[in-house]
Amino acid sequence: MASVLVTRRLPEGGLDPLAGHDLVGPNHDDRAFTHDELVAHARDVDGIVCLLTDRIDPQVLNAGAGRLRVVANAAVGYDNIDVAAANERGIVVCNTPGVLDETTADVAFLLILAAARGAWVAERDLRAGDWPGWGITQYLGRDVHGAVLGLVGYGRIGRAVARRAAGFDMTVLHHTRHDTGEPGWRGDLDALLAEADIVSLHCPGGEATRHLIDARRLALMKPTAVLVNTARGTVVDEAALADALHDGRLFAAGLDVYEREPQVHPRLLDAPGTMLLPHIGSASFTTRLQMAHLATSAVATVLVGGTPPNVVTPG
Repeated sequence: MASVLVTRRLPEGGLDPLAGHDLVGPNHDDRAFTHDELVAHARDVDGIVCLLTDRIDPQVLNAGAGRLRVVANAAVGYDNIDVAAANERGIVVCNTPGVLDETTADVAFLLILAAARGAWVAERDLRAGDWPGWGITQYLGRDVHGAVLGLVGYGRIGRAVARRAAGFDMTVLHHTRHDTGEPGWRGDLDALLAEADIVSLHCPGGEATRHLIDARRLALMKPTAVLVNTARGTVVDEAALADALHDGRLFAAGLDVYEREPQVHPRLLDAPGTMLLPHIGSASFTTRLQMAHLATSAVATVLVGGTPPNVVTPG
């Protein structure tokens, strides 16, 4: 019987593919394991099912070397795992691509609409009893229909957002490192930022994209523009974004991810035009269960000598 560490509680039914294996964790109170605890557990398990908040670095992988065979991240991103180090040690890394694309795209478009129209401010005033009644100059936002949408990253989620944008008659541009050969491709990110009315981020995390959207690039955007991030918090320099919003150099921002989750830059919390969500991009009953199933199925497959379809390769 193989032993599998499950770092956090999964949706009901998410562990079904691991029936028959010896499961370690999660903590009884669903507390995240400390790094030292991850290292200690890695010595005694054949597989790990983790979340993007668990740091699976060379120290954890070294502890498991010789026995640990697979690490499956219940997330599409995997910048919390040192994939190259795992590969060197013969440890398979898996993620959960595909199953959360549409759900995350829904939230990206929710943020586009809510931030552009200032919905949270209007709702806040209504709930607080501060709405005096209809007025023609109240709560003026920016139109989403007919706007220019710039997608930074054009993978599955970016393309799903583009499909939604078509229903709003938006002009869709996209930036990737390599020419997609499709209409709307912009090889120059700076040019896309200057052209777009709404910018939505869909690029991976990691050092290559850290603070991709920094003070210089925020200054390229229109003062009437909206920035949306459902990718990784590290892609945006939060301090620079807060400055732009407070100074009126950017109309609004809709964020679902942050640089130091669960912390949010304090100047973002009171910045005008900010629609902030607590990383709920994939948070639907169906999608989170599918993510859990895909991760645990991958571990089960590797442990019987198979190769799952969702193996991550270094690069």
